[in-house]
Amino acid sequence: MRIRLLIAFFFFGIISTIAQTKVSGYVFDEFNEPVSFANVIFKGSTIGTITDENGRFYLESDETWKALTVSFIGYETLNVPLEKKVNYNLKFTLKEELGELDQVVITTGKQSKKNNPAIDLLRKIWEHKRKNGLNLYKQYEYDKYEKVEFDINTIDSALIKSKLFRGMEFVFNEVDTSRVTGKTYLPMFINEAVSRVYGDNIINKEKEVLKGNKNSGFSDNQMVIDFVNDLYSDYNVYDNYLKFFDKSFVSPLSKTGISTYNYVLSDSTFIDNKWCYNIIYYPRRKNELTFKGDFWVADTTYAIKEINLQASKSANINWVKEIYIEQEFEVLNDSLFLVKRDYMMSDFAFNKKEKSRGVYGKRTTLYDNYTFDKDLDDKFYDQEVYNYDKDVYHRGDAFWKENRMEALNKDEQGVYKMLDTLKTVKKFKQLYNLGSILASGYIEFNTLPLDYGPIFSTFGFNEVEGLRLRAGGRTYFGRNDLWRLEGFVAYGFEDNKFKYGISGKWLLDKKSRLIISGGNRRDVEQIGASLTTSTDVLGRSLASSSVVGTGANDKLTSINLTSLAIEAEPWRNVIFRLGGNYRTLESASPTFSLDYNTPTGIESEIKQFETSLSMSFFPKRKMTGFGVERRVANDDFARIFAQVTRGDKRVFDSDFDYTKVQFSYIQPWQIGGFGRLTTTVEVGKTFGEVPLGLLSVIPGNQSYFSIYNTFSQLDFYEFVSDTYASLHLEHNFNGRIFSRIPLLRKLNLREIISVRSVWGEISDENILLNTTGNPNEVPLAAPSDKMYYEYSLGVGNIFKVFRIDFNFRGNYLDEVDYPDARKFGVTGTFGFHF
Repeated sequence: MRIRLLIAFFFFGIISTIAQTKVSGYVFDEFNEPVSFANVIFKGSTIGTITDENGRFYLESDETWKALTVSFIGYETLNVPLEKKVNYNLKFTLKEELGELDQVVITTGKQSKKNNPAIDLLRKIWEHKRKNGLNLYKQYEYDKYEKVEFDINTIDSALIKSKLFRGMEFVFNEVDTSRVTGKTYLPMFINEAVSRVYGDNIINKEKEVLKGNKNSGFSDNQMVIDFVNDLYSDYNVYDNYLKFFDKSFVSPLSKTGISTYNYVLSDSTFIDNKWCYNIIYYPRRKNELTFKGDFWVADTTYAIKEINLQASKSANINWVKEIYIEQEFEVLNDSLFLVKRDYMMSDFAFNKKEKSRGVYGKRTTLYDNYTFDKDLDDKFYDQEVYNYDKDVYHRGDAFWKENRMEALNKDEQGVYKMLDTLKTVKKFKQLYNLGSILASGYIEFNTLPLDYGPIFSTFGFNEVEGLRLRAGGRTYFGRNDLWRLEGFVAYGFEDNKFKYGISGKWLLDKKSRLIISGGNRRDVEQIGASLTTSTDVLGRSLASSSVVGTGANDKLTSINLTSLAIEAEPWRNVIFRLGGNYRTLESASPTFSLDYNTPTGIESEIKQFETSLSMSFFPKRKMTGFGVERRVANDDFARIFAQVTRGDKRVFDSDFDYTKVQFSYIQPWQIGGFGRLTTTVEVGKTFGEVPLGLLSVIPGNQSYFSIYNTFSQLDFYEFVSDTYASLHLEHNFNGRIFSRIPLLRKLNLREIISVRSVWGEISDENILLNTTGNPNEVPLAAPSDKMYYEYSLGVGNIFKVFRIDFNFRGNYLDEVDYPDARKFGVTGTFGFHF
């Protein structure tokens, strides 16, 4: 989870109306044990819910109901009159139904798959699922209305009187109650969007055209908008796995569901003139990524009519106490069911205790005006690189009145007015600005179009510079700026030298995202922190400023880099970049040598001009913003990079002629319920003779931090090559193994395995070029006889924020040739993840 989650916690909080009937309570058996997954409905209706693992439930309706029906197979049905409209903390006791005990077996673990009518129906659903929905038609169109809301929940007198809201008490004038959990809440953010969706099943493409967008006060904070967009991805309940918060939950309609859930045929009735069966499902085991709930399925088409899903509280997911989903489907004819309404609510909290305060995130999506088999030109589905329409974000009240498929209730209408007032309160402005600083890393100056930062780079340390202080800034008029300047100055107290950097970029053409950029930097850096050299003129690696490490961090280089580049994105997520740079390199430390041989002697400084042409492709990447800088809104896309770099002696009196070819491919894979695998492949070759400063250094890691795509048991410059191929595999099981071990189950730990390997070679000519006799020179060696490899066993989610990796070196352990080889090491990292 990114820092946007913290910002969501920081800001959001309430307003409300009272529904007609509200009931909460607990269901127990005769032995005072909670009855999990019992049916609780308003008598004479299909409005109901099921109890959680503790037998607790909450139910509400806009209508007035006089009685409640509580039932579960194997128990007598209980009908309870409701004397009041609001009834909280009721206690019901179910008695065993003796006459049925010889026919019904209640199971809490493994359930028999034979002679179970619920499982028979489930198999019918599998057979018919592709006959339902939009897949029946060649093309489709529909209108879509989406409303996203964030609320502070569990409002009580302690919160109202807290110092946090002092001077802002007016926000508590009206408080509502969640119809799912029964908790009070205060809406603090609403975003509405209206769009038209077009799809073609023949060419398998879909396009969504945004017609209007409106939100309640955070339109200038892209962090909040990005968090909202990333939070609720689309899903299909018919899929085997449903992805929420970077986790894959097993769908109750999955073909693997029989091994994951217990199913009970509970009821049957007419819904929209269709005879439907009600099936209750609940997980076989705790701590897995599963749901509990029920669904209604039609008896002839075996299509889902209604379904609700509630994540198990024991599920191994951080910061989320509740996930609740409802979907309703519309019957168009005997064989066609389409999504009519989709509702999802999440309760974000620092812990899962019942009384803990948190933030509700709610999304309501409605679909209407379906049209089918309207053929459109294939070019229509080609997504534009730039499609920003300012008018879309400034629609008037008449537009929203006409296009809302569901009217805002009283408290939702009040949020717009309340936020306008709240933004005038000085204290709220201070809290809002603090959240923005934590999210972006920059301190904004409202009187100037300048930001100070990044604040997290203020302090650093290495053997060459000692304590390093850095101050930087950027121009910032708004999130869609067409140009931006950035710069920094730094000072090392050990070498007593100032460093600086300045860069600029300008978006010349919005349609093709034609951008020119350039800059200059004089700094100290760790060359070889990655195989693919960064094109960011202001970039610095973690290795250059780590405070502690496994060995001396003195193999640093003084660099003076001037860069100029032009890039374009002619097709969405396909970027071409042509750049040129001139740099001088020399050792920054007396204990490290970059010397190389020349016909006239030994040189210590490299002067080199090079041009590079690169292509980057990010399939399925989603971006937000339309300026010279944009934000990535998802992380489940591949990254493909190819580059050709040419060094030319004829330009600026450079020292070497060479050509370098590089390719990398990073791909995340969601392996169903078995977690997430990330694979990285990199290959490269340098044609020509070059000194150490221009060779490809296999990226070692001497810090105690786990850094992806580096080799934890390699020292800096231990392996150097001019030809290389590397592979990195990392799989996070998301607790699937530990959840089956009783002693570890409650800790919600997550197991990670990783394998890293690299093969490389270095020519005799390059070894000879760099062998000068300097006692501080790096002996050049490459893993050419056999691939170097290492592997790691990791444990994540320690205290929800820490991961530790136990790293093992697999080979090149000979005590004669590699006397200082690190056979074993421990690294770790902090992070917020769901």
